[in-house]
Order: sequence, then structure tokens, then C-alpha cells
Amino acid sequence: MFSGPGTEPGSTPDAAAAPRRPALSPSRAGDFKQCPLLYRFRAVDRLPETPTKAQVRGTVVHAVLEQLYALPADERQPDRAHAMIAPTWERLSAEEPGLTAIFDGESVEEQLAAWLESAGGLVDGYFELEDPRRLQPEACELLVETELDSGVLLRGYIDRLDVAPTGEIRVVDYKTGVAPREIGEAKALFQMKFYALALWRLRGVVPRQLRLMYLADRQSLAYTPDEAELSRFERTLDAIWTAILRAAPTGDFRPNKTKLCDWCSHQAICPAFGGTPPAYPGWPEPDSGDETILERAD
Repeated sequence: MFSGPGTEPGSTPDAAAAPRRPALSPSRAGDFKQCPLLYRFRAVDRLPETPTKAQVRGTVVHAVLEQLYALPADERQPDRAHAMIAPTWERLSAEEPGLTAIFDGESVEEQLAAWLESAGGLVDGYFELEDPRRLQPEACELLVETELDSGVLLRGYIDRLDVAPTGEIRVVDYKTGVAPREIGEAKALFQMKFYALALWRLRGVVPRQLRLMYLADRQSLAYTPDEAELSRFERTLDAIWTAILRAAPTGDFRPNKTKLCDWCSHQAICPAFGGTPPAYPGWPEPDSGDETILERAD
């Protein structure tokens, strides 16, 4: 069984409070890989994007599961998790008032009730996949940050880190959508390899397992990386960062038109769709690598 004390190596209050230079997160690396202009819009211009009900619901469910593991093991019951859903939504919407924009028009109370019930369904999906009473994670929502030999600074948040008494590491990521097809699965594994590489560089141990838990359809996917694979992935991240820095002085982040454009919030200002981007504001300081709470729940 994976278990361990509630410490968080790799993340200290002093480190978190220190000034931070531009970093690469799984979301931003994935953005650039998908479309350099999307990276610019999100990391440099910081253009607002209207969240979807599914994104915000995922954020709420992630927060509930984090709180669940703060309870004593024998109290991690479905009814306790369900009781956390509405208060968690109230807290998050108070901290980020823009989240309430997901409900509009008439019957807002009915919309909210149905939406909270759907969040409860995802929580039920989690309990079908594993029994949290049998687990003692080392950390939940763990900030990991490490610098590669090339100078690339990696930064990201891991949903859950399990460490076995034998020292084996398991990285767990909750997905609140259904298990993806080929493109979605590749994106999810990219994110998990990012975390595996960061942990390998921080601790000198390759995670034994990367586990993706798809709560909507009650499926769990496990993947075992190795050193050779993570070394190749490190070179991929080096190449992505080199390309970002090459475009950074002039803002030459070009669009890459694919089927994924159908889900982009920025088509109106994208040259690939006849739009005009805003004037380039220059390379951001001190940090372009942060993930939002919505992205962490992706």
C-alpha cells in the first residue's frame, strides 16, 4: 500500500514566497506544443477566458478530494465528501466571483442544484475507484519546482503524491471528464510525464506509477515511466523552452490551426481565422509559468 507522513518535500513556505522567474508548467508547455499563439495569449497577454461549468465543477471536486484527505482516515466517507461540495463551491466563488458567470438566465437556483448534484456524481465515481481510508498520501496539491541542467525551470501542482514504505512513488491525477480518446490521452500523459520528470530531478527516484483517475466513467489508467523515456521527455521540454525564448523578444508566436481550434476562446483575434492579436506587451516578468486553479483541475 502507498502511505507515508504528511510532509511535502520540494515545496517549502520560504521557497513559495521567494521571487520567481519565468517557468514552464504542464499547461503552458502543452499550450505551446499545441499552438504557440495560444501560449502567448495565455502566458504573456494573460487574456481572460470564460470558464465552463465542467471546468469549475472539476475545480470544486479537486478541492473536495484535497479536503477529504485532510480528515482522519476513518472519516473519509462518501457522506462527508458530499457534505463538502456546497461549502467548497461557496468558498471558491467568494474567492473568485467570476466563477458565478457559469450560471446565467433564469432558474439559476435550479441550475446550481443540478450542477452540484453532478459534482456529487463525480465524487461517487472517485469512491468507486478506490477507498481513501486505506491511503495516507504524502501530499495533496503539491507544488513541485525544479531546474533542469539546461536551465529550464519546471513548476507544477500534483493532485496527489503517494509514497510506499519501500520508497516507491505514485503520482495520482484526478480527471473529471470521461476517459479520452487518443489526442486527450496523449495530452494527459504529457502532463504526467512532466510531473514524473520533476520528481525524478528533485528526489532522484523515477515514479513507479503514474495513475490517471477518470471519475466520470469510473476508469483508471496506469502508466510506468522509465529513465530513458523521461530523459527523452526532458529534451522535449528543453526544445519547447528554447523555442519560447526564441519568440519572446519579438512576440513571434505563430498560430497552429488544428481541430483543437474549435474549443479555443480566442478565434476572434487569431490570424488563422482572420483576426488581429493585441499589440505584443513584451516578455512577462517575473513569472509566466503559473497554472490557475481551473488548470490544475484539468
